[in-house]
Amino acid sequence: MAADSEPESEVFEITDFTTASEWERFISKVEEVLNDWKLIGNSLGKPLEKGIFTSGTWEEKSDEIFFADFKFSVTHHYLVQESTDKEGKDELLEDVIPQSMQDLLCMNNDFPPRAHCLVRWYGLREFVVIAPAAHSDAVLSESKCNLLLSSVSIALGNTGCQVPLFVQIHHKWRRMYVGECQGPGVRTDFEMVHLRKVPNQYTHLSGLLDIFKSKIGCPLTPLPPVSIAIRFTYVLQDWQQYFWPQQPPDIDALVGGEVGGLEFGKLPFGACEDPISELHLATTWPHLTEGIIVDNDVYSDLDPIQAPHWSVRVRKAENPQCLLGDFVTEFFKICRRKESTDEILGRSAFEEEGKETADITHALSKLTEPASVPIHKLSVSNMVHTAKKKIRKHRGVEESPLNNDVLNTILLFLFPDAVSEKPLDVTTSTDNNYPPSESEDYNLYNQFKSAPSDSLTYKLALCLCMINFYHGGLKGVAHLWQEFVLEMRFRWENNFLIPGLASGPPDLRCCLLHQKLQMLNCCIERKKARDEGKKTSASDNVTNIYPGDAGKAGDRLGPDDLKETDKDKGEVGKSWDSWSDSEEEFFECLSDTEELKGNGQESGKKGGPKEMANLRPEGRLYQHGKLTLLHNGEPLYIPVTQEPAPMTEDLLEEQSEVLAKLGTSAEGAHLRARMQSACLLSDMESFKAANPGCSLEDFVRWYSPRDYVEEEVTDEKGNVVLKGELSARMKIPSNMWVEAWETAKPVPARRQRRLFDDTREAEKVLHYLAIQKPADLARHLLPSVIHAAVLKVKEEESLENISSVKKIIKQIISHSSKVLHFPNPEDKKLEEIIHQITNVEALIARARSLKAKFGTEKCEQEEEKEDLERFVSCLLEQPEVLVTGAGRGHAGRIIHKLFVNAQRLTESSDEAAAMTPPEEESKRMGSPEERRQNSVSDFPPPAGREFILRTTVPRPAPYSKALPQRMYSVLTKEDFRLAGAFSSDTSFF
Repeated sequence: MAADSEPESEVFEITDFTTASEWERFISKVEEVLNDWKLIGNSLGKPLEKGIFTSGTWEEKSDEIFFADFKFSVTHHYLVQESTDKEGKDELLEDVIPQSMQDLLCMNNDFPPRAHCLVRWYGLREFVVIAPAAHSDAVLSESKCNLLLSSVSIALGNTGCQVPLFVQIHHKWRRMYVGECQGPGVRTDFEMVHLRKVPNQYTHLSGLLDIFKSKIGCPLTPLPPVSIAIRFTYVLQDWQQYFWPQQPPDIDALVGGEVGGLEFGKLPFGACEDPISELHLATTWPHLTEGIIVDNDVYSDLDPIQAPHWSVRVRKAENPQCLLGDFVTEFFKICRRKESTDEILGRSAFEEEGKETADITHALSKLTEPASVPIHKLSVSNMVHTAKKKIRKHRGVEESPLNNDVLNTILLFLFPDAVSEKPLDVTTSTDNNYPPSESEDYNLYNQFKSAPSDSLTYKLALCLCMINFYHGGLKGVAHLWQEFVLEMRFRWENNFLIPGLASGPPDLRCCLLHQKLQMLNCCIERKKARDEGKKTSASDNVTNIYPGDAGKAGDRLGPDDLKETDKDKGEVGKSWDSWSDSEEEFFECLSDTEELKGNGQESGKKGGPKEMANLRPEGRLYQHGKLTLLHNGEPLYIPVTQEPAPMTEDLLEEQSEVLAKLGTSAEGAHLRARMQSACLLSDMESFKAANPGCSLEDFVRWYSPRDYVEEEVTDEKGNVVLKGELSARMKIPSNMWVEAWETAKPVPARRQRRLFDDTREAEKVLHYLAIQKPADLARHLLPSVIHAAVLKVKEEESLENISSVKKIIKQIISHSSKVLHFPNPEDKKLEEIIHQITNVEALIARARSLKAKFGTEKCEQEEEKEDLERFVSCLLEQPEVLVTGAGRGHAGRIIHKLFVNAQRLTESSDEAAAMTPPEEESKRMGSPEERRQNSVSDFPPPAGREFILRTTVPRPAPYSKALPQRMYSVLTKEDFRLAGAFSSDTSFF
């Protein structure tokens, strides 16, 4: 019982007072960051050069720390400078005030135009800022501000860091910073005052000097003189005395006038509004001493005309409306539309309506018979209009998106051969050769994968842009495309070649739409040549001559009609469909399933050379040098052959996919080789027809001379003779060449099945064009539109000669080449390109605006004109430009007149904005007092006044070390700020 009554053992809570608090952890983390960044000790750099804060390179590095659960970001800002010597910058010096304290007195970089606010206020080259992280609450409580400041002070003392450390407090928009810098026995406190309204007693220099001196609290009497730097900023916003030189496009002029003199094919350029909104004039007095100048609430010596330094900056209008940028942007918006052409235009104009419209193409062909309507009288709009009268009963002509005048103008611009006096000819219409490979235009269309600048595709892109922007928008685009497709079918059915396209197969360097149009032109050429061949055969009693790609029959063709002929070497290189001339790819015709039986002569005999020798030769082109057939010694003739079918990139891709699906098995490889040997079989048949009694070796000697190996041997009589045989690769078992040779029959090209069915391919192209939605069309033509925009920008830049614009244009070309050269580029990347083009257009417009305001074209003296042009160029490229000669220089006098005229308009709206007469200008250059009084009305009240006060005094006691003191102040209508850096000696408090 006694044991049960004993109290239970008590448990005591032990508090470990050595555990670090959140505040101590925060200080430790700050010290850790400073050590990681090696900001320990005093590292002196070379003296600051004039303007280095703006022209130099600033870098920063950041980290994150926590105070309990509150996140702060720590950022180190520093100016990158090269060390003067090996020991200079990194050497730790004792008993020397920190570099930041020395920079407080430097006057080489007062009022930098582009720098961090702490750099402008204190002139620091290096500092660290602790600020609440993004999305964190601001530090508003005074106790929290003091806690942070004490943390900074302890961290600086523990680490020995001599780089100023700031803490951002209050709301971020106020840009309020407090901080500290410590050195051996010295400390600088960075303090700040920010008000929304300027107190009356501090609106002038005298009041600010009183604040500065009272804050220093120097025990010495009299005080050392205070060094002063002053800057007044005047803002010019009224440009009413100048009209913006950009003229809006004359929309009415786009329709009237003669062919060729219209605006179709030309891109607009320029800003619709003045891209320069304001001009800021900063008048600076950099080195003044207290007592030399008077500035109080009654009187002021600060006359802007007498300021020794003038500098100017311009404020750009935000997102000015630019014609070229809007032009391209509106066209790009079509790419995101989903409607088809029929959905946009309503009921299709070519929809079948009973028997009347059962076959519109047949009706069109009857209306446009070549015999009744010659090509030089072609007017597509009028022809189609007549054919569609009955079909468009549900939609009147007046309801069409494009009226006939605009439509006819565009069609005649796209197809100038419609009004030419001479009928279209193959040799004249297809000689639109591409520009030389070294030319700039060639490089651009090749890099952008667009089309040559003189091509039909390029002109079509510009016309669609014009229609979309000025005439009907999306409906106008759909209408024009519908008419364009009709024109393509009309030309195909009537054998009229398409102008503005280079001859030859489709150019894979161009956009797919351009390739399709080239393919259609190839079909028209083949069809036209075939029809002419039929007429020739009928007149010459020749049966069904197929002209092939040479266009003529039999021996009437000359050597010039055969392509890729090397007469000196005695060989002809043959172009293959999807084949290469390299030996490696040549093996695709070979198979490993069987062995080659016998040599080339046996294979030739297998085909019946005796029977073949009795055949009458057909389809000969011309004799191949001195070569003779190996068996009968007859001359070897080069046959008329078919060229392989031209292909666009989508057809090549489809063919590659089909061949790839055959797999890698022996059967698949064999089938793939047979599919690829259609051209080879055709050439073998033509060769057999032209050379009766020939063998495979004869064919190889002409077709691929490298596969017939000849070597010198000695016969029985001791004579050296040449003996030839097929190469090793031609002897591989189951050689496709041998199989094709045995299968081939002696059939000339004119009686062979066509390798290229122009009718089928033309219908495929026409169908492809007809099903294109406006969005698809815009995607196809956007590279050409960007190509045209870049050329327009380059043209306009050449008139202004701005170096920065040239660099940006090169960047645009480089960026566009990477984006446009591949199919289906991302919309975001396309928007970036268009945005870059718009920025360049705005930059050129700003240059023209400044030139108009400063009157560079009116300068009679060449030297003054060059100075003004250089000044304008600097205004565009630099944040702030120094005015040579201040108010007395040529640019200064022009700026002065700008302000005078603006002031006159402000004082009296009835007065004309005339320039200052020369007599008044001479009066104004009288005594300083007269100039000061006159300038009161010449300039508006300063929009901003900045003062920097500096001195070196001992604090807090007379025997303390003399240390730098600085105070920056800025006064505007709605802002008053004092930023002070006050140093004190901590050795003897």
